[in-house]
Amino acid sequence: MFAETDGSRKTIGDVDVLFHDGLYHLFHLVLPNHDFIAHAVSTDALNWRRVNNALFIGDPGSWDDLMLWTMHVSPDPHHSGRWRMFYTGLSRRDQGNFQRLGMAVSDDLFHWQKVPVRWEDHRGPRDPERVKRALQQSRATSADARHAMFDQASCFPLAPDPEYYEASLTEGRHWVSFRDPFYHHDGNDGWLLAAGRVNTGPVVRRGCVALMKEVEPNHFVAHPPLHHPRLYDDIEVPNLIVVDDDHYLIGSIREDAKIRYWHTDEIGHRWQSYHDNVLLPQGNYAGRVCRDDQGWLLWNFYSMNREDRTAENLMPPPKRLVKNEHGLLRAVTFEGIDQYLREPLDAKCIHSLIDDVGPQMRECRVEGGHLDLACESGFQAFVFDDHLDHFRFQAKLDMQGLGKCGLVFRIDPETRDGYYLSLDLLKGVAQLRAWGTGEDGSGEQMMQFCPLQSGFWYSEDRTAISVRLIVFGSYIEVSVNGRVVLSLADQSFDKGKMGVYLETAKVRVSEIQLVRLAPPNQTDEHLASG
Repeated sequence: MFAETDGSRKTIGDVDVLFHDGLYHLFHLVLPNHDFIAHAVSTDALNWRRVNNALFIGDPGSWDDLMLWTMHVSPDPHHSGRWRMFYTGLSRRDQGNFQRLGMAVSDDLFHWQKVPVRWEDHRGPRDPERVKRALQQSRATSADARHAMFDQASCFPLAPDPEYYEASLTEGRHWVSFRDPFYHHDGNDGWLLAAGRVNTGPVVRRGCVALMKEVEPNHFVAHPPLHHPRLYDDIEVPNLIVVDDDHYLIGSIREDAKIRYWHTDEIGHRWQSYHDNVLLPQGNYAGRVCRDDQGWLLWNFYSMNREDRTAENLMPPPKRLVKNEHGLLRAVTFEGIDQYLREPLDAKCIHSLIDDVGPQMRECRVEGGHLDLACESGFQAFVFDDHLDHFRFQAKLDMQGLGKCGLVFRIDPETRDGYYLSLDLLKGVAQLRAWGTGEDGSGEQMMQFCPLQSGFWYSEDRTAISVRLIVFGSYIEVSVNGRVVLSLADQSFDKGKMGVYLETAKVRVSEIQLVRLAPPNQTDEHLASG
């Protein structure tokens, strides 16, 4: 977990991660100010240590003197051992309404220098001569992480080409989208992707993945969009990866705050959607990919505040990206969680959560390695003995009939407050809720019912699933048949009973594993003090 403290009024924003020489490098925005790009490192992708900030907003009059937005770090294909950071900048001159792309370089990933730009500072033509001299005297004489030198031949900062994209404040929404760069090299040519907008069609359907080709080192020219779905306002934080010769384009959609993808067998062919192209459910945003020794990882930030994505954000553990037998891209649990596994717990010690129900209405039998659970009417849960805070539960659920089933965890046996995970095996729907009790005398507000996240899966077998639940600090992850369908963070409850619930159903629970996890080494607020 990686977040800012509430008191600092700061939170983590868009992230980018690069793996090099056994070390994960995290670069991320800091909201709401957007005035620098932070840098942290990790050996296990779970525990992070902040190092010196990588990049800062420019000096007054620079093209990036207002805010820095999403970045992407990748090896420089033209200089071995050098790295390039493409990033988004906003200027005070445009009042932040025009987004452009810049670049910085580094020989070690820690010390960055902005490359020359063709932007000039034209402020104060009528200033007194002494003020003009003071302004000139204040200007930097060399490039660094804050200042870029002037070069008329530079293509930076990059702006959208009006031939293909919205490029003026008079178009569309009257502010120019051209942000979130991502560099991809196909083995022959280098390409720069960005979140842009075509210049025709309904205003809120113009979002596209803009495309530029690197025609010579550090010089890019515009091309038509890589993909325009004709549906979204923006396709934010685009990524392009290749898995077994299949190409996958990943983007985050503001309309529902989900991470989606498209696929094609060859660049230049049409991008297509599968019936299910959601990689991570609502609340997970600004997905970025990196490749380590084991393959592709997907990173993002998660917003615990659903009303404001500039507050209460954290970075959950990454997900491993895999391609299934049908070519669909899937997010699965990051194997690094396994290092926190501790002692297995007795999964045969189970009992009814609600005792004032006649025995004829409920059934709980332990036979061999499985549990047979039943409830004829109303709600009943069967919980294990241990009070659990951090744990991993996995099992196979086989249900008979048309009733309901799911999991409960961090449940208080007396109030029954805690987390309720509904698993609709017939329709393939998972829904997680925090269900609690408010203060006495609070009237209707005494009933605390908070839907947290929903996710979906498809299985030809509509009566059985393999489910895995990971509860690790405030992080909650649910996988069905190996695929992550829920990924979120919530701080409503921190400890309690865990079990299986039924409503008018019979369920066989088999292949049970219940293992205690060590607590996270770092708190949600670690970013501020790390």
